[in-house]
Amino acid sequence: MRSPHHITAHPYTNPYEELGRLDNGPLDQFLVEDIEEPPQEAGAQDDPWAPPNHRRTGRRRRRGRFAGLPLALKAVVGLVVLASFLTLADRWALLYAERRAADTLKDRLHLAAAPEVEIDGFPFLTQLADERLDSVKVTVPDVAADRVSLAQVTATATDVRLDTDGPTSVRGADVPHLEGDVLLSFADLNRELGASQVTFTGEGHDRVRARGTLPVAGHDLRLRAEARIVRNGERGIATHIGGMRLDIGDLATYRPGARTAQGLHLSRTSVARLAHETRKAKALLSIPSVVRRLGVPDSLVQEALRNESKLTDLIGTPRFLRQAMRLNLIDLALEHPKLLALLGFDPALLDALPRLTRPVLTDQLSLGFRLPEPPSGQVRLRDVRVEKDGIRVRLEGAGLAVGR
Repeated sequence: MRSPHHITAHPYTNPYEELGRLDNGPLDQFLVEDIEEPPQEAGAQDDPWAPPNHRRTGRRRRRGRFAGLPLALKAVVGLVVLASFLTLADRWALLYAERRAADTLKDRLHLAAAPEVEIDGFPFLTQLADERLDSVKVTVPDVAADRVSLAQVTATATDVRLDTDGPTSVRGADVPHLEGDVLLSFADLNRELGASQVTFTGEGHDRVRARGTLPVAGHDLRLRAEARIVRNGERGIATHIGGMRLDIGDLATYRPGARTAQGLHLSRTSVARLAHETRKAKALLSIPSVVRRLGVPDSLVQEALRNESKLTDLIGTPRFLRQAMRLNLIDLALEHPKLLALLGFDPALLDALPRLTRPVLTDQLSLGFRLPEPPSGQVRLRDVRVEKDGIRVRLEGAGLAVGR
């Protein structure tokens, strides 16, 4: 049995010697085989090493993608771009021409504002080169026409022939055919004829109704009138005023004119009040000329003047009521001013009413106008119609020349 302190002795070995014996061993073969370069083809030369250029490589890749587009697609894209530039140039030239035309019309027609000019047709440059425009529309607002203003004048000319010295110089134009539209608005009439505080409204296709107040000698008289719109020759319209009357409160009505129904007449309400105002009735029946015009027998008048009961019976009859309303008080104004004052009339008003003759009132309510005569060609009215917003007139022209 061996002692625990017994150690078996082994001969000493040098580890470097063992490594030396590994020379030309399997490890050397492994390392040699691993670092051997692959065989090169005959004639191949070694290229010097250089870092990769990613930017240049990416540029070549993008050019390669665009270069791969079909030739037809490239042509389409080019045509679209070219067409866009040509369209833009055409529209710019059109806007320039419309502005120049508007300024020229404003100066030559002495307009307060430049009109709106619209040149139709595309392309514009080819029309200009051909010296012919398919259609030109001109809209002029607020054109003065006698006492009133035309709210809007619109004219469309077709097949316009240009007289030019080149694309940038247009001397004039020939208009073989033109159609237009003129609006005389009630809003403008109410404003421009507002001195009489009258408003106009349409009534039917050819009639206008006028309603409002007319100040006369410190009194506001209620005005009523009817105007019939008619053509006046080839270039004008006229108004025939009818049904004209001025109401002096509920006292009387004044109708200008020379006929029997014209003049100053008591209203129905005013005549009915005579039955309760015996003093006024007696004053009226005490004038022989009035009695003759009333057509009342003298015997009945004398009894009525002596007996108030008889007087009430007389002035309360329908016949007396009708005859009293037909009595023209203008004829009595000079002969019996006190009588009219007793009936409630202001002497100043009675003095002013005879001066409100039919021509004077007709002139205040006149809605007529006349188109100016063109220097060449002709313009005539084709149709006149009363609409909701005003009086609309359609016109046409031929053989017109502009700018010469």
